[in-house]
Amino acid sequence: MMRSLYSGVAGLKTHQTKMDVIGNNIANVNTVGFKASSVLFKDVLYQTTQSATGANAQTGTGGTNAKQIGLGTSLATISITQISGSAQATNNPYDLMLAGSSFFIVERGGVNYFTKVGAFKTDAAGNLVTGDGDLVMGWQIDPDNPNQIRRDTVSPLRPEAVENKIAAPEMTSKLYMSGNIDSTDPFLQTADGVIRTVTIIDTLGYTYTVKFRFVQDPTYANQYTLTVDSITDVDNVDILGTGGGYTATLGGNPIGTGVMVEFDADTGNFTGIDGNPVNSTMLVITPTPPNLDGLGDKFRFDGDGDGLYTTPDRDIPGIDVDVSSLRMYGDGGQCDFQVHRGGTDKLGEGRTVGTLEDVTIGLDGRIYGVYSNGVSKLLGQIAVANFVNPAGLEAIGGSLYKQTKNSGEFDGIGQEVTAGGGRMTQGVLEMSNVDLSQEFTEMIVTQRGFQANSRIITVSDTLIEELVNLKR
Repeated sequence: MMRSLYSGVAGLKTHQTKMDVIGNNIANVNTVGFKASSVLFKDVLYQTTQSATGANAQTGTGGTNAKQIGLGTSLATISITQISGSAQATNNPYDLMLAGSSFFIVERGGVNYFTKVGAFKTDAAGNLVTGDGDLVMGWQIDPDNPNQIRRDTVSPLRPEAVENKIAAPEMTSKLYMSGNIDSTDPFLQTADGVIRTVTIIDTLGYTYTVKFRFVQDPTYANQYTLTVDSITDVDNVDILGTGGGYTATLGGNPIGTGVMVEFDADTGNFTGIDGNPVNSTMLVITPTPPNLDGLGDKFRFDGDGDGLYTTPDRDIPGIDVDVSSLRMYGDGGQCDFQVHRGGTDKLGEGRTVGTLEDVTIGLDGRIYGVYSNGVSKLLGQIAVANFVNPAGLEAIGGSLYKQTKNSGEFDGIGQEVTAGGGRMTQGVLEMSNVDLSQEFTEMIVTQRGFQANSRIITVSDTLIEELVNLKR
């Protein structure tokens, strides 16, 4: 009878533990990234009152089984269920959901921890952090190649650091002309000609307007002189004028002379420039030494992108002007052509300075800054950790886990999430994987188990009471 009492007590304790786990699961039904736990019981030590025997040929008796009395139940395991929870869209650019068995890596006090919760934000220093201020870890860009990631020991990511707030401008290196030049346009036959303008950008992000002029050759209707009339800054000051600080050439010819653009008189197709079968000519802008510190100082077509001159009279590498897309067809006596910044391959347009407007995070965890000038710049990559036995991680609260001897070790470098077949989804959070229907069912079963074990104690007490009453 004493055994049954203690078996009942053991049953009460284990069922109470299971109810504690169920209660924790239900309490976290809406906790982002929470993983439910499950409980398994096991029987405990058995008292053997008679050992098993084998068959005895001498006595002619068969074997007997052991006679054992169990001493109740105990806790076998409390394991975390690592299946994914449902997804909830938040449209926050730093909210991420992990698909797969990977974990985000965060740092607190110099120690790495792991989490499934991708509810991140940035702090005043531009660091990517959790809601508790833990630093989100990953890989930085390669200093030798800004378009590549250097996979090394993970370090804190700083997507909105000061140095990432601005995207540097780029110099215009190409222009192209497209459309139709109608030889019967009356303006072509005058000194004023037909004028078109285009905006160019220098290496410091300043913009200038280049004015091109087409004038028909007085002798040949299929030949046209293309010149640059002026290059004006944002204040409409001609930098090629008196005191402007610069001179320019087109195809090696001074401003006002220009180049001869030729077309086939029979087909109207472009044939060449200055009698040569080339598609483009070069616009070169040169600082004038005496005025280098004057009005034109900010103009920086210096080629190497550092915005500096090595000598006062250094020629500035030019802009390739492609005219091969022009045609000479009849079009009602009116020219219909345009000058475009950049080349026909859409490269060389140049860009003004850009400010960070948005952040995108790819399926592989790469973080890109989107800037107002159209630039998309790589800012880093979120790394993840994978474990041989993720159920062996130890929960420490705050949706964080730490590695244990039974989980496997984190190597300090991590992996790309797609390497294990997973992915990251931006603007989405993983919710709790608690199944309320399952938890309520388990709660009913646990309650009945607790009641049954309490009855063991009650009935055992009654038996003891009857035994005591035998002396009466």
